[in-house]
Amino acid sequence: MSERILAQLAAADPVMARLIAAVGPYGLVPRAADAPFRHLARAITYQQLNGVAAGTIFRRLVALFHPDDPEAFPTPAQLLAMPDARLRAAGYSASKVAALKDLSAKALDGTVPDTATLLPLDDDAIVARLTAVRGIGRWTVEMMLMFQLGRPDVLPVDDLGVRKGAQLLDKLEEMPKPRELAERGEAWGPYRTLAGLYLWRIADFTAPQKAPVKRSQD
Repeated sequence: MSERILAQLAAADPVMARLIAAVGPYGLVPRAADAPFRHLARAITYQQLNGVAAGTIFRRLVALFHPDDPEAFPTPAQLLAMPDARLRAAGYSASKVAALKDLSAKALDGTVPDTATLLPLDDDAIVARLTAVRGIGRWTVEMMLMFQLGRPDVLPVDDLGVRKGAQLLDKLEEMPKPRELAERGEAWGPYRTLAGLYLWRIADFTAPQKAPVKRSQD
């Protein structure tokens, strides 16, 4: 993480500056971005499941189409044409089957773009387009913006870990509401992604013996 960016964030907020000094340099190296269609199909699969179970179901999904290539992935048209019963047999609930089919239809009609079309879009445009998919909420898209696309100014105000971090940062009696956190976060722009990382970190840094703060999920 650039020292200049850390210095600018610290200068914008003395309270955040103390947290940065306590935690030390902290940043994010984005993962290589999946194609939006695959990423959202994976997000739908993992919703409200533990990672092991979701990973098994996702591998079954791939195997329906590419039994000999676990790195491959079906096209939207292939997934849309797959009978619901076979997706249910792979472990998907009825609601997740409906979400996968809606995702496929919206990929085919261009609502969910390919990577080349997605990358030039601004954050709000990406959120608007991808949350049009059944079962995909703002939090899921914000995680994509932060951890895959490396967008620098995303503050996931609905995330419980971020809200808990803001409570600890400002020594509040209760977690701030999303609107309050959004207003508080204005001071951290244009590096609200970095501020969010520090807010996640403070929950662990100040209470290492407690169970991890559960984050929101769509």
